[in-house]
Amino acid sequence: MGEQIDEENGVVNTQTLSKFRYNSPFVQVVLIGLVCFCCPGMFNALSGMGGAGQVDNTASNNANTALYTTFAIFGILGGGLYNILGPQKTLFAGCSTYVLYAGSLLYYNHTHKQGFVIVAGALLGIGAGLLWAAQGAIMTSYPPQDRKGTYISMFWSIFNLGGVIGGLIPFVSNYNRETAVSVNDGTYIGFMVFMSIGTVLSVAILHPRKVVRDDGSVCTNIKYSSMSVEGVEILKLFLNWKMLLIVPAAWASNFFYTYQFNNVNQALFNLRTRGLNNVFYWGAQMIGSVFVGYIMDFSFKSRKVRGLVGIGVVAVLGTGIWGGGLAKQLDYSREDKPAVADLLDFKDGTDFAGPFVLYFSYGLLDAMFQSMVYWVIGALADDSEILSRYSGFYKGVQSAGAAVAWQVDTQNVPFLNQLIANWSLTTVSYPLLVILVILAVKDDSSSVEGRPKVDDPAPAIPASANGSIDSFNKSTS
Repeated sequence: MGEQIDEENGVVNTQTLSKFRYNSPFVQVVLIGLVCFCCPGMFNALSGMGGAGQVDNTASNNANTALYTTFAIFGILGGGLYNILGPQKTLFAGCSTYVLYAGSLLYYNHTHKQGFVIVAGALLGIGAGLLWAAQGAIMTSYPPQDRKGTYISMFWSIFNLGGVIGGLIPFVSNYNRETAVSVNDGTYIGFMVFMSIGTVLSVAILHPRKVVRDDGSVCTNIKYSSMSVEGVEILKLFLNWKMLLIVPAAWASNFFYTYQFNNVNQALFNLRTRGLNNVFYWGAQMIGSVFVGYIMDFSFKSRKVRGLVGIGVVAVLGTGIWGGGLAKQLDYSREDKPAVADLLDFKDGTDFAGPFVLYFSYGLLDAMFQSMVYWVIGALADDSEILSRYSGFYKGVQSAGAAVAWQVDTQNVPFLNQLIANWSLTTVSYPLLVILVILAVKDDSSSVEGRPKVDDPAPAIPASANGSIDSFNKSTS
């Protein structure tokens, strides 16, 4: 294979770049997918059981309120911290808090004292803010403009495979405990093992200035930012009309988890079946993300048209799914829900099938909705530094919504009211996203914010990136 670096001009020879080199966007997105498979993927499986596997939702709801309150703050700050610290330190610090949270639930299983769980939840909110800001920057800025939907769906599939595997942990470990109301210790220990692996794996993520796209461009020309710069830029986001149009979608995108996990999965199904349901809930997310990724990247030549079609498809399917949820919700309420002995089991045949399909469909909708929003964010800019702030803002608002949602459930708000609120929030977000795509998404990728113009000189590859490419050359020459 020919040389990839023009030593005199410091320019990449794009004809010889491989998708599978270590510093390629493809490999780095796969790696961040595996990190999220192990940490938030397992956390999702744990949360999806309702009450984090406990019969009483109180400790879990209070911990989640603390979690998403700090998440809202550090989600917004996370983009700036990512630009200052780089991905490795940001991700390692964030991932380690997931292990602590699972450990706190193991402690609660023996003591039923919720103080440690709430503190661990607050710390997890800080860590999750850091992790998801880094993840958002990587997922939206590393891929080329015409394949962002594909890379987002690839990430979402790997990430949600964690929820699938995580759902098997409580299903298998509690399979013979048909009448159990709380999971056993082995369930929490299994989650801790996976989360620890993800924490170690996070150090394999490269800084965006070392990542080289197939067209020879780097994801940012900035080595590290500063606190003063990031503070100013983060404050500007609250006056940025693009971000303001995303606020309803961001608020809605985690608001519905509380309803789906506690008031559908936990309210209708027994313990072992809740674990099985989560296997399919997160599996549905893999299908939904691939479906939306294909529409957003390949349905039409115009990127703007693809965005509008994607929003339209999600809006139609989302309306149908929430309509099905309303039909089921009218059959039961907080005051009139199945007793423990009457909870559905996966062996109950037709009685199980309808509610199961509904819960599966909620998983489809979650992935389609969030993949759609991430695609829109990724289409607004092309530089990792800018997109880390955009992604952090999205996660911050999203987490503020989640914090409110967990407390809404703690205050025993009727199930029907929660469903209507969720349906309304997602519905309001669609026309605002349409406006954003019409006004801000360009078909010419060279005009995207943070993207070098086509007549600009090709970006030079930093010396630190040369080593990765040179190593690849030597191994393939």
